[in-house]
Amino acid sequence: MQRASPNCDQRPQGAEVSLLVIHNISLPPGEFGGPWIDMLFNNCLPVDVHPYFQAIADLRVSSHLLIRRDGSTIQYVPFDKRAWHAGESAFQDRAGCNDYSIGIELEGTDEIPYTREQYQALAQITRKLMENYPKITRERIVGHADIAHGRKTDPGPAFDWGYYRSLLVG
Repeated sequence: MQRASPNCDQRPQGAEVSLLVIHNISLPPGEFGGPWIDMLFNNCLPVDVHPYFQAIADLRVSSHLLIRRDGSTIQYVPFDKRAWHAGESAFQDRAGCNDYSIGIELEGTDEIPYTREQYQALAQITRKLMENYPKITRERIVGHADIAHGRKTDPGPAFDWGYYRSLLVG
């Protein structure tokens, strides 16, 4: 499924996709389902529905993909465009990760285990991305916490990196 987010733009000239960043998101925090992620990524989150929404309603963010708890996916930004997912970030001393990365949000939290369906969908998508963007290697698949040290914690300790990487072999 596709739902276009306005929170994207062209990548800088010459920027090649070479990094995959895994995030998590739940709105309100710790709750799953509902239209709130779509609304956030489309700048129409209603501030009167939940107190947390008041603090984030003015954010202009997106990701390339969201993987829901059931493994279904929603694409918000085409892979050739720059999604606004990483914020202030750096990988191997190269700043501005949005310029050269693809961001995938998993519906979840740092503490609640992700679902088998999410891991399977993520692995399938990752394999396709690695085929289409050969500069994305296993060493260039990171969590948001890895590129935004001290600022972000996702996908958190609940994300099973070993299990996920084992699925990339197939």
